[in-house]
Amino acid sequence: MDSQNPSLDTLRDIKRIMERSSRFISLSGLSGLSAGICALVGAYIAHSWINGEMARSNGTYQPIHEMKWRLILLALAVLVAALGVSFYFTWNKAKKNNLPIWDHTSKKLLINLLIPLAAGGFFVIGLLAQNEWRFVAPSCLVFYGLALVNASKFTLTDIRYLGLMEIVLGLINLYYPEYSLYFWAVGFGILHIVYGLIMWWKYDKVKTDS
Repeated sequence: MDSQNPSLDTLRDIKRIMERSSRFISLSGLSGLSAGICALVGAYIAHSWINGEMARSNGTYQPIHEMKWRLILLALAVLVAALGVSFYFTWNKAKKNNLPIWDHTSKKLLINLLIPLAAGGFFVIGLLAQNEWRFVAPSCLVFYGLALVNASKFTLTDIRYLGLMEIVLGLINLYYPEYSLYFWAVGFGILHIVYGLIMWWKYDKVKTDS
């Protein structure tokens, strides 16, 4: 048995080298967790704004259209905050594992992630130009899910399952647009938190305990 250990260790080393060369494995579970928290905070603020406007307008939704720029700026602020904390935790994990955060694999990951995101961004801008607010949240969920699925072949396969759930959630949201804020909070908030905890348990915690 002991004579087989060096061979097994060699095979494990080869497997690690192949994974590092073909997949970006520095994604941290804390990145998903922190991004989800940012999304929930943003959803809570938006919900408070909307309820406040409805209270001042006797329960009508008309004033919500007048505060669309505030909601857009809030969404951008949440996006910047989520990207910032996600990058920090990913960079920190790569540094601890002595892995490069920017190489050929991460470039391919970013390109495959940005193509559906860019298409979705233009699609959402078109919806806003036509004042079709009802389908902004489901479109964001669907295109974001497509981006994750498209990029999953260059990183951990768990990303694919998160992407598929985002797509399904967005498609369901199409039929219930009046609950878009709640779907948005579940998709970008709760799912990211659950995903982050699973990733931390599977990859980060194991290395910490060992």
